[in-house]
Formats: sequence, C-alpha cells, structure tokens
Amino acid sequence: MRRVTVLLVSLLLCPAWLAGQGDDRAGATATFEAFYGAMKKGDAAAVMQAVAPDAIFLESGRQETRAEYASGHLPADIEFERAVNGKRGPLTVNVVGEAAWISAMTEYEGTFKGKPVNFVLAQLMVLTRTGGRWQIRSVHWSSRQR
Repeated sequence: MRRVTVLLVSLLLCPAWLAGQGDDRAGATATFEAFYGAMKKGDAAAVMQAVAPDAIFLESGRQETRAEYASGHLPADIEFERAVNGKRGPLTVNVVGEAAWISAMTEYEGTFKGKPVNFVLAQLMVLTRTGGRWQIRSVHWSSRQR
C-alpha cells in the first residue's frame, strides 16, 4: 500500500514539477524581440549576442553560418529593418523542455532604396535554453509578393 501511495503522489506531483521546469514562453519571446529590436536600432553586436555560435540561417534557398550571416546579410537586414516598417502578426510560441520555436508573419510595405516594397515575410526561429539563457539556433525566412 505504501508503494502505491508513493507512486500516486509522484504521479500527481510530476505535472507540477514539469510545469515548474519552464514553459518559458516569455523568455524565448524576449530573445526573439531582442534580435529584431537590435536590428531596428542598427546594433549588429546586440543582434549577434542573441545568436548561438553554431546557428544557421536559411533564406532564399541558401544556408549561412553565424559568421557568414554576420558578415554578409546582417548589414543589409539592418538597413532594411531601419528603413521599412513591418506589421508583424501574432507570434506562435512553442516550448518543449529546453527548446522553443517561434513563428510569425510580417507584412512589409513602403520604399527601400527608391524601390517599392510590398511583401509578406514568414519567419521561423528555433531557440535553445542553456543555463537559463535562450539563444537562437536557427532562423528561416521566406517571403512572397502581395
């Protein structure tokens, strides 16, 4: 009987313990927002601070390492984000253990370098939590004209 009681108490407490382990949607979202917020401010160092050393970026049928992104697309992405306002839809945030993925759709309309801009961007960011800190492991962007 004692074993059954211990087992039942353990099973009842397990969901509470797992919940306490952190469905940290707010923390993952804060990292997502910090990444884009730093871009909007033009702070490349802060953008890359959120990115893990082994991160990959997927865009336009290409894959880039963290270093390739930092020296290649990042300056152009910062320039674009600072020049054109996007309207982001709601975030979908999922957390399982120490991993999270966030997806969103952003509509861009305006002018960039004298040319009209009118497209929708789909974003998927994968993050992991190590030592209580969320880091971006992968970003995938795809877009379509409206």
